[in-house]
Amino acid sequence: MRLGLLTACLPWLSLDEAAAWASGAGYEALEVAAWPSGRGHHTAHLDVTHFSEADAERVRELMDRHGLTIPAVTYCDNNLHHDDEERHRIHRHLRACVDAASTLGVPHVSTFVGRDFTRSVAENLQRAEHLLLPLLEYAAERGVRLLAENCPMEGWSPDGYPGNLAYSPELWDWMFDLGGPGSGFLLTYDPSHLPWLGIDPVAALRHALRRGMVAHVQAKDIEIDEQARTRYGVFGKTVGRTGPTDVGWWGYRVPGRGSLDWNHLVDVLHRAYYDGTVAVEHEDPVWGGTLDRTTVGLRIAADHLRPFVRPEGRRSGS
Repeated sequence: MRLGLLTACLPWLSLDEAAAWASGAGYEALEVAAWPSGRGHHTAHLDVTHFSEADAERVRELMDRHGLTIPAVTYCDNNLHHDDEERHRIHRHLRACVDAASTLGVPHVSTFVGRDFTRSVAENLQRAEHLLLPLLEYAAERGVRLLAENCPMEGWSPDGYPGNLAYSPELWDWMFDLGGPGSGFLLTYDPSHLPWLGIDPVAALRHALRRGMVAHVQAKDIEIDEQARTRYGVFGKTVGRTGPTDVGWWGYRVPGRGSLDWNHLVDVLHRAYYDGTVAVEHEDPVWGGTLDRTTVGLRIAADHLRPFVRPEGRRSGS
């Protein structure tokens, strides 16, 4: 098991700079962000639309120099978008991510399932077979597996309802078996999205591990104010809401600053012989906003996770 980070939180740095910093901070892997734009949490650390074998060789040399691996190229967008032109653009870029991953020898591309808000959930599930199976086949032909993260993407809805149909174990089973048993999306498991939905993150993880669908793990924490939940309800505040994510009773934190039991979660991974990456996804507003504060947050996360992900006394390569 390796301790990594998702580079999306470091838009101020180039991939070269991010790799040097991460290695110096004790990280062992980079989940590389590859959005089309390069701002905020839509960061482009790989230009996948113009990615050549020479680019791949340079990236491989960079990773080797800093003792890092790349478990996944990540581009999370709405693959069931209601607008045909926008959906085609998203799919083109996702295919470019697959091409770049294949050229690099990276086994996974992490994305979202998404949702068409103009249709019911049942209609979305039916349309997914037509719209998503070609993407899964495209990736498989190039030796890459597509992963779907379990983020609800409530921010895509004006009222905070799930915008990514991959947020629950029921949906994990559906997307995993899309196109045939075990042939669909593998899972990027992020436990921070589960507690506010009323889902036990440990029980859900055990289920996913039993089915063999966990290919990648993201480490993000959650802080919950139960008194505020009593006031607003599970869907969040209504009066004075500034945006879809302004729920008033929960928020994301770096590991070690929230309520998740990382000792227990990582132990479940060890028991299942998970040998992939646990990559910090930094979306903590307390330790964000600037490069200096963000890197402090990443160090807090690494210090908290390292005793579990890399047991004391173990060194890289041992």
